[in-house]
Amino acid sequence: MTTSRTIGFIGTGIMGAPMAARLADAGHQVLAWNRTKNKADRLRSYGIEVVDLPEEAAAQCDIVIVMLSSGPVCDEILLGPKGLLEFMQRDATLVVMSSIPVETAHKHAKEAAQKHIHYLDAPVSGGEQGAIDGKLAIMVGGDVMTFRAVEPVLTLLGKPVRIGPAGSGELAKLANQMIVANTIATVAEAILMAERGGADPGQMLAALEGGFADSTILRVHGQRMIQKNFLPGGPAKWQLKDTQTAMALAEAMGLELPVSSLVNTLYEELVNHGDGELDHSVLINHLRRRNA
Repeated sequence: MTTSRTIGFIGTGIMGAPMAARLADAGHQVLAWNRTKNKADRLRSYGIEVVDLPEEAAAQCDIVIVMLSSGPVCDEILLGPKGLLEFMQRDATLVVMSSIPVETAHKHAKEAAQKHIHYLDAPVSGGEQGAIDGKLAIMVGGDVMTFRAVEPVLTLLGKPVRIGPAGSGELAKLANQMIVANTIATVAEAILMAERGGADPGQMLAALEGGFADSTILRVHGQRMIQKNFLPGGPAKWQLKDTQTAMALAEAMGLELPVSSLVNTLYEELVNHGDGELDHSVLINHLRRRNA
């Protein structure tokens, strides 16, 4: 059992709600806020206090975890004269677990340091089930001492690994999202070819298990594609947000990434077609349309 902490949790959507619940189950005092309040209200059964304003959580907690949808939303909630950084206690720790641009993490870290607040960027991978099971991959950027102080809390949510200074966690998450998006596209193409060729796609997945092509995406998203079950674990619109962020960073670094660029274009077409709210594995439907 870790030492009990007072934790503010900002953003209790698909991922944030089970994460906050796990922290409360472990004995921490959790104060939660969500813009759509009824998404936070369901957490009361875990002993979580639901507050009306995010600054109420920020002012009372020694750790504030942010799990919001994007960099602009994080900026809106964290920065400015009414942002959370204005209300947080001196020497408290801000942990941004959202997927945001690297430069946004750098900006947050600088603003936090000016107010004597410790900062970590700690985006996650593993989807809703990983959040429920406490098996998220957690990629952390920030100084070593801050990481060590918060590590026992993060371990309740998954496997935290410090990558380097502030911004490194987001850089690792972009690498993760590139791998995820590109692998989903390849798995979708393979299943489509099996379908059109007359093979049983389910049996093909079974045959590939344990081989070099095996992966979590092949097993989990491959089944989603075959079953046409696209209830969102990770919505396609957020996958596109991350691939677009990765492409913008690559351009700024002078990198040419042809495979990732092509997959990013496929996700842009998919979202423009109206499938952005569905799971990112729905990319196979876009390939089916292109091959109709």
